[in-house]
Amino acid sequence: MATRSGSRSKRSRDLRGSGAIVALLLTSAIGCGSSRVDRVKAAQQTAEKEQTPEKLVARGKLFAQMGDQTRAGQYFSAALDAGAKPAEVLPLLMRTYIATSRFRNAIAVGEQYLKKFPRDSRLRFLVATLYLAIEEPEHAREHLDHILAQDMNNADAHYVLAVLLRDHGDYVGADQHFRQYLKLKPEGPHAEEARGSLLKSLP
Repeated sequence: MATRSGSRSKRSRDLRGSGAIVALLLTSAIGCGSSRVDRVKAAQQTAEKEQTPEKLVARGKLFAQMGDQTRAGQYFSAALDAGAKPAEVLPLLMRTYIATSRFRNAIAVGEQYLKKFPRDSRLRFLVATLYLAIEEPEHAREHLDHILAQDMNNADAHYVLAVLLRDHGDYVGADQHFRQYLKLKPEGPHAEEARGSLLKSLP
């Protein structure tokens, strides 16, 4: 009996001790709860500051310069999710795909945002050239025609469309666009090729 009683007494002391520890922990938590919450909030605010579109873009550019296109792409994607301007960041994201020969990934991203921003001619031009890279000229032409319908003075679109038409046997159509390119950029980087591709030489 003494043994059982002693055992119960020891167990009671243990339980009381455990209860005291739990109470102490609860009291401590209540007592420092506000400071802990403050620390958590401060940490969250710091994390949010680190996740601003500007900082995410900057980090993406840094990784791109270092040659880590995968990490760069992750940061550019995160920047878009955080509210970065698509016109600024999309070309950067697409370049990371292009650098790793993931042309279809780049096209998919570009097409997705063109649905939201159909008048972004710079992005559309990039998508058009990517379609040429994967040998889908019909899709490239759709985008180039769309660009020229909005802006007939887009010299680069005229040049790329001219090359596309020439390479697919439409020499008359190519001639027209080569001439438009030369009219807009007579000393442009493609002027020599454009003159050499005309059906009749220009004076």
